[in-house]
Order: sequence, then structure tokens, then C-alpha cells
Amino acid sequence: MKLPPLEYACPATLSEAVALLAARDGDAKALAGGQSLVPMMAFRLATPALLVDLRKLAELRAIKVSKHGVVLGAMTRWRDIEDDARLRTAHPLLLAAVAHVAHYQIRNRGTVGGSIAHADPAAEMPGIVVTCEAEIAVVGKAGARVIKAADFFLGALTTALTSDEIIVEIRLPAWPQQRRFGFQEFARRRGDFAMAGAAVFYDQDASGKARNAHVGVIGISDKPHRLGAVETILNGRAIDEATIAKAEAATSAAVDPQADIHASAAYRRALVGTMVERALKSAAA
Repeated sequence: MKLPPLEYACPATLSEAVALLAARDGDAKALAGGQSLVPMMAFRLATPALLVDLRKLAELRAIKVSKHGVVLGAMTRWRDIEDDARLRTAHPLLLAAVAHVAHYQIRNRGTVGGSIAHADPAAEMPGIVVTCEAEIAVVGKAGARVIKAADFFLGALTTALTSDEIIVEIRLPAWPQQRRFGFQEFARRRGDFAMAGAAVFYDQDASGKARNAHVGVIGISDKPHRLGAVETILNGRAIDEATIAKAEAATSAAVDPQADIHASAAYRRALVGTMVERALKSAAA
């Protein structure tokens, strides 16, 4: 389908981009990779009067790795993450999740900032930032601020961003080298959005028991979630078959998915439990 009539701007600076968005008072959208926004415009699910293209803002493309963690510029593409060898040890869970993002052509243009701003509840990157307790740095006409991932997603396609704010970077905490992790999702076809998915990680103490367990799920509600009840089951226990079985049951009990044209609520509830089970088995192995 053809896009609706619109104006287009391609600013050279971040401040100019913010000013363009602010001047339209909610009737403008920032364009990053365009892999989510453009299809929504084609189907008239979004009809901004102005598109503000961020492609000239080179300062938003860097990937920084330090002892403090990983910082992803908002315009970092999925393929940039796949191609950065540092991330194999600096954040392997991120790499594992990105491997499930759509198809090569999408990963060649899609951006992390675009995915987070779009806030699809079945997308991988929102799930990763919530599970990993990331911080999202944004800038708008009122200045810069940092939003915790847990506070960023308000619902399906709805975030804490104001209409003039642009995501600048995503800050992921440091990743210990011995941390165990797993990522699993199930989609109807390779590259589709997940019907359910799970990201898990934990550290292991000298006795072989889990601590600092994090369990996040996607695709089963209007935004990504941490499952505190499941994390409690994992902490202080060895991640063996019995513990994993308890975590699977607790996952299914903790979620309340809605039925849709693809699956019943009961199916999704069972499916997300299976995804947590598989992710924990991958981590333990």
C-alpha cells in the first residue's frame, strides 16, 4: 500500500531533530530503520504529518563496551550487533536474542532504538532490556533524562516517551563472564514475532546454586515482564530437572495471556512455561 501524504525532514543534528518533533506537537514521528513504522503507515495505523529521519545522526550508531557494561546507540542496527565480536563475551544473551529478530534484510536496516520505541510486546529487544534492567537514555525539548526499562513500556505500542523525545542510547549493565543464560522463543514461522518467548540468566555460587536469577517473558501480554515468582524459585537452588520443572509450572501460573486468532490463552500459558523450561535447560548446560 502507498504511504499517506506527509512531509519529510532529515536533520543533521540531534537538537534539530528534537526541535522538528516538538514543533509538530505530537503530529511527527522519528524514523530510524523504518522496519516497523513504515508498514504501520502503509496500513494507516500511524499517520504522522512529518517524518524526521535520523540517518544522519552518526553519534547514535556507536556500540561501547566497558567494565560498566554495553551501551548501544539508538541507531545501532541488528547486524551491527551480530558483527561485533566483543559482544560474544560482553553480552551473549543480547546476541542470542538478536538471532531471532525477523530476517536478514530486516536486521540489515532495523535498529535497537526503533524496536524499543515501537514497543511491540512480542519483540525481542524490549524483553532483553526489561530482563537485564537496562536504562534508556532519551532527549527532548525539556532536556535529557534516563528511564529504567521497567518503567519505559506502558502497554502495546505505548511507551513513556513524550512526542518530542528521541532515544539516544540503551545501557545494559556489566555481564560477568561466568554468567549462565538462555533465550528461547516460538513463532509460527521463522522470522515472525514470537507467540511466546523467554530470556533467563543467573549467576552460580561456589556450591553450584543460582543467585541473581532474572526471568523475562515476551508475547504473552501487552508488554514484556519479569517473573519475580519464578526468580524466587531459582535463587538459592541448583538448576536441575526438579527446579526447572517448578519454574515451568510457576511461569504458567504467573501469566494471564489473552486468546487471539493464533492461539488460545491456555496454549500461550503452556507455551511460555515451555520456553522458560528450554531456556533454563540451555543455561544449565
